[in-house]
Amino acid sequence: MFSPNCFTTDQEIAWCPGCGNFDILQALQEALAELELSPHRVLLCSGIGQAAKIPHYIRVNGFNGLHGRALPPAVGARIANSSLKVIVQSGDGDTYGEGGNHFLHTIRRNPDIAHFVHNNQVYGLTKGQASPTSDLGMNTKVQTAGVILSPFNPLSLALALGAGFVARGFSGETEHLKQLMKAALEFPGYALVDILQPCISFNKLNTFAWYKKRVQKLEGHDTGDQEAAERLARQWGDKIPIGILYQVPAPTFESRIPALQGEAGEKPLAGRPFNPGSLVHLQEEFM
Repeated sequence: MFSPNCFTTDQEIAWCPGCGNFDILQALQEALAELELSPHRVLLCSGIGQAAKIPHYIRVNGFNGLHGRALPPAVGARIANSSLKVIVQSGDGDTYGEGGNHFLHTIRRNPDIAHFVHNNQVYGLTKGQASPTSDLGMNTKVQTAGVILSPFNPLSLALALGAGFVARGFSGETEHLKQLMKAALEFPGYALVDILQPCISFNKLNTFAWYKKRVQKLEGHDTGDQEAAERLARQWGDKIPIGILYQVPAPTFESRIPALQGEAGEKPLAGRPFNPGSLVHLQEEFM
């Protein structure tokens, strides 16, 4: 039997005491343990930010890259080694701001990866300026008169682009979040879980208490109904639905690559023999 302790490290955690990232880390460790995924079978990719520190605090394979660039190495790793369970952990700025273009086209490609976005509605690593998901009118140390831009809605965009798995979780509902993560990890294709995660240091609006009054777990929702999912994705205010909004598999990016199919496709690219000399004729074409 696997235990969450299989995924713990002795690395000192630099998050603020009470940060929602601790709950997300716990949910991820428990999800991996319950799915009996060995640490060596898991790859965790991230960019830059408080959320992106998570590969340092969990005992799996990790890739900590550039700001907004967590998705490209994750997709590349999945193509190269289909035996890995590839996960992306990043923040709302890292994913929807700097990484926005990669976010769009990863949805289009539909690689078999799980994407968990820590959405605290600020840039927590760089002292709390507004992020793409900050509420209109929210005051920050930079936007002292209040945010003047409408917030970005990642769930609506993901649904509009045809994402097959779209969900919203809350770090204050750890058991519920764990189940969402497990469903995303088992989904064959790109799976987005946007996780509402209060920043206790810089976001004084969207606090744990604020969310506790508003989040409501979905019950009886048809996850195959895209129109219903789009309506739920737009709900924000007195009631914020959490759960799986949409779950309909589609052909993955890997299934559309001929080199990964058939008898040859039974062995991951990373495990196939490679002879550099076989590329000489290609190099000679440019001589």
